Amino acid sequence: MSDRQPPAPRFDSGVSLFRHPVEWWRGRRRRCREMKWEEGSWELREVIRAGINELEALLETKPLQPDKARLADDVRAELDEAREKLSHAQHPGHLVGAHLSVAQIHLDGARDLLLRMIEPEEVTPLLPGLIALVREQLQVKDPRRMKVEDIGKETAKRPPTQADVEAIIDAVNVARLLALRDRLRVGSFVRIVKHVSAALGFLAVLVGVLGFFFPTVVPPCFTPETPAGAGGRGRTFTTVCPVSSSGGLKAAEVPGSIAELPAIEANYLVLEIVGLLAAAIAAASALRRISGTATPYNVPVALAWLKLPTGALTAVLGLLLMRGGFVPGLTALDSSAQIIAWAIVFGYSQQVFTQFVDKQGQALLAGVRGPGAAAPSANPGPAAGPTG
Repeated sequence: MSDRQPPAPRFDSGVSLFRHPVEWWRGRRRRCREMKWEEGSWELREVIRAGINELEALLETKPLQPDKARLADDVRAELDEAREKLSHAQHPGHLVGAHLSVAQIHLDGARDLLLRMIEPEEVTPLLPGLIALVREQLQVKDPRRMKVEDIGKETAKRPPTQADVEAIIDAVNVARLLALRDRLRVGSFVRIVKHVSAALGFLAVLVGVLGFFFPTVVPPCFTPETPAGAGGRGRTFTTVCPVSSSGGLKAAEVPGSIAELPAIEANYLVLEIVGLLAAAIAAASALRRISGTATPYNVPVALAWLKLPTGALTAVLGLLLMRGGFVPGLTALDSSAQIIAWAIVFGYSQQVFTQFVDKQGQALLAGVRGPGAAAPSANPGPAAGPTG
């Protein structure tokens, strides 16, 4: 059966931006959408597409009994649904991983129907793969797994019956459902992390905007006493901010000196940029513990994005805690360089909070493999392969 979906229009790089700006912009947007849909999932999409083509070829070359014609139509309908979901034409607002999971569900449904179409003795060569999938997901004492294993042992003496095939299909469906549940948990985790990252990014931008328009309300500045103040002139202080400073001030002059400093509107912006850079370094160093993922949900990228706004906010909040005397002995920094240095430390320290999210993401990835992944062993465990 041929691919019924029309080829997607491609971006024509020969369109001139100056002569046809509207067409150029439309083509660019279309190409960006295509790249977004294919990012990190093109290989998995082709795995499912190859499975669809394989089943279509088997269906066309298989001689059908008159009583199996309805099942053949149902198999074709499932394959058409799987191919349509791969096109991303319906529900384009959903993640690419959701489309791949739905396409995999329809492909698995077509495989179950095809098992019902063929003669029971023809299921014997497929038993090793089906039993391996059941062992991956179901517990050792699960009655469905025990039944499938017994059928596998009995096929050495006799061919399976139609009742045996139905028992195998039931166990395989449960195994695939458990594997799908693990993949859905990964997808939900990615969506939650992205939403939290967006919320933290909005808060970081809001802090920077408020700090720009109201720089003297809660200034991230310190007022250490200068050593020269020990002379006859009395005690003097220095106002130190992230971007500027002034010295030789008396105690009564300190509050008003902050408003007179140059570029005080950029104090919070500078701190957030420094914290973001430190968090980016922390995210890069965390890559050594990431082995990648075979799922269509890009968990490592989502975790890396979470660190950036978190680092910007922890840099600001950490210095405000120091300014409030929360850290003993560090209530008054002496220079702008010290403030920037501590902002780097606090920005990098976001790893203290996000490491728990990293561990949760790695635990979810350890319990699931992507569509078409082969099982490394037949031992029962949380790892799941959804094909079978």
